[in-house]
Amino acid sequence: MISDYVKGKKKLDYPTEIQWGIQLHRAIDQYTDTHEATREAKEVFRPSYRLYSGAVVDVIYDHFLAADESEFTDDTLLQFARGVYEVLEHQQHLMPERFAGMFPYMKEQNWLFHYRSRWGAGKSLGGLVRRAQYLTESETAFRLFEAHYQLLSDCYRHFWNEVKPFAAQTFTELSGGENLTG
Repeated sequence: MISDYVKGKKKLDYPTEIQWGIQLHRAIDQYTDTHEATREAKEVFRPSYRLYSGAVVDVIYDHFLAADESEFTDDTLLQFARGVYEVLEHQQHLMPERFAGMFPYMKEQNWLFHYRSRWGAGKSLGGLVRRAQYLTESETAFRLFEAHYQLLSDCYRHFWNEVKPFAAQTFTELSGGENLTG
């Protein structure tokens, strides 16, 4: 969750398990950026958002993941979101300042759950604009999202089927096969 707020070697300031998470996040970001489905999805947004088209697609993929019935029902997504917020609450002392400032709003407004709806994706696109230095509006991104919903859904499905095993393998390599769920 904090990877985008931890730059360069600052990751070494964190416990080993969090370093693994940061490295995993970065590996997934790189994989995502170079995946053929992502390149196709970015083309929907590139004319209006240029270099930010990848960030827009990240939000769109979050929507499709949250809405993916093969991954989450309403109940399991709600449980997952609550679990993430609970874990993060216990780790607030480790949060980068910018993430720590955003976290109360994330939890209060239940961003992770609301990605599931198109409305929630639209709100997240608005949040992206507020955090990005060179973006001024998200309405165009939302209109493009709506107009190309099926194409973007197809891109997500193609991508998701390949990123899941990549992420699992990368995590196994980073952690040396350690199981951190217990």
